[in-house]
Amino acid sequence: MQFDAQGWCKQARSVPSPNTDARSEGMPVDMVVIHNIHLPPGQPFGGDDIERLFTNTLDINKHSEYAALSQLRVSAHFLIRRNGELLQFVPCSQRAWHAGVSSWQGRERCNDFSIGIELEGSDFTPFEVIQYAVLNNLLEALLRTYPIKYLLGHSQIAPGRKTDPGPFFDWAHVALPQVLSEKSAALQKPAL
Repeated sequence: MQFDAQGWCKQARSVPSPNTDARSEGMPVDMVVIHNIHLPPGQPFGGDDIERLFTNTLDINKHSEYAALSQLRVSAHFLIRRNGELLQFVPCSQRAWHAGVSSWQGRERCNDFSIGIELEGSDFTPFEVIQYAVLNNLLEALLRTYPIKYLLGHSQIAPGRKTDPGPFFDWAHVALPQVLSEKSAALQKPAL
């Protein structure tokens, strides 16, 4: 995978979100945050509701739980669908609104210095093998392009508030690339 000068992945389907703004000048992008998302909750995976949520076009009358999302303005940089399709909503050079109230090692507002990757899934279902394969390819490209030091779950930067990527996300399936062994050895990710 490759990125253009603005941080759009050339291999992803671009679905621009309005829920973004500029990063602070000189702010290094040194964190990747893994999330899960499932809309509508409790229903089969698929459909375009995640895209609609991230582009502020979600029909709140479609599901009883959507009314609570009506004022929500959220986005991630990437979404990996169950079938492995990669979508990008925000260029990596911009701040996506994915982490909310968050902190890591004394740094608040993790959106400022992170890239958010959503996996279509939930806390109650295993993820697909193809999702891990796409995630690993994306991580390799991000590690080559940005000074990433931390690979974390949303629950680690917003403990008590968030649970994703959840108990069914298998960190052992996150294969850091061999070609980046020196950088990978220093990359901080959750203990297995």
